[in-house]
Amino acid sequence: MDLLVLFINAAVIAGTPYLFGTMGEILTEKSGNLNLGVEGMMFMGAIGGLLSVSLLESGLGVDVAPGLAVLLAVGVSFLAGAAGAFIYSVLVVTFRTQQNVTGLALTIFGVGLGNFLGDFFGRRSDTGIVRISARAGAGFSRLDIPVLSDIPYIGPLFFNYNILVYLGIAMAIVLALFFKYTRIGLNLRAVGENPAAADAASIPVAKYKYAATCIGGGICGIGGMYIIMVTTAGGVWIHNVVAGFGWTSVALVIFASWSPRRAILGSMIFGALRVMPFYFPANQLITVGFISFTMPNIPMQFYAMLPYAMTIFVLIFTSIRPNRETNPPGGLGVNYFREDR
Repeated sequence: MDLLVLFINAAVIAGTPYLFGTMGEILTEKSGNLNLGVEGMMFMGAIGGLLSVSLLESGLGVDVAPGLAVLLAVGVSFLAGAAGAFIYSVLVVTFRTQQNVTGLALTIFGVGLGNFLGDFFGRRSDTGIVRISARAGAGFSRLDIPVLSDIPYIGPLFFNYNILVYLGIAMAIVLALFFKYTRIGLNLRAVGENPAAADAASIPVAKYKYAATCIGGGICGIGGMYIIMVTTAGGVWIHNVVAGFGWTSVALVIFASWSPRRAILGSMIFGALRVMPFYFPANQLITVGFISFTMPNIPMQFYAMLPYAMTIFVLIFTSIRPNRETNPPGGLGVNYFREDR
């Protein structure tokens, strides 16, 4: 059972960046905008969050406190991702450019900008790489909650994560309640389903699209910061650090059927597939409780393929059994022009 608990714990930590990227894209798509620039916004959030702490430390000559490092990284990464989404919104909402092409252009821009800034400031630093201090990085480590973290099995499963994991789950729950129970959330869903009808009901379509897309981009940016601070590098810049998390998040939106609640479960499943080869290696005898078995020799590429195969299955299942709650917004990917009404 210890192995299973450790595996679930690692799956939650590995799946959290998917959760941020998926939530941001769900919020964007609920407004009718299909932004394929998630990868680029995550890159912008990653470099923005890392540089905000690293440059402050180098400028002041002291190590930043863990709490301040978390607040600074979250805030700047959100603004960086939102800035990328704002560029997308201006092009799509105001100038009505093609959404798919604009999203792909944002990805190319964000990836290039992130890698350029990471390499540029790395060459200018004393160590030759952009990094944060160990003291600042402690803010992104696992929390040790007195008493609760020490409970056998329960502690590691629920009370042994970093602060961003709890932030991501809380944001997903709030987002689900926002869509279902608030007037603004219902208006946003109306804009995504039928912008002409929403406009006729005096709902400011452009404002809703701008707000949802920019806030969604900011949430994606936090996911990129999580990757650089927790998942991959531990506060050290690595070239091409996001490495496809954004594209997988786009697939996870479909897997979650545009539901923030299902995005929590879906992100954990995708995280589990990511870490499974490390906890259940091929040709090894595995013991879970009273059960023992030998893992088959499954290539790593199979685990990388599974999330996309599962997404295809969900697409087929939802098309066979259509449901209003699991279908994409009716106006998704279609630019709205008031004079066309």
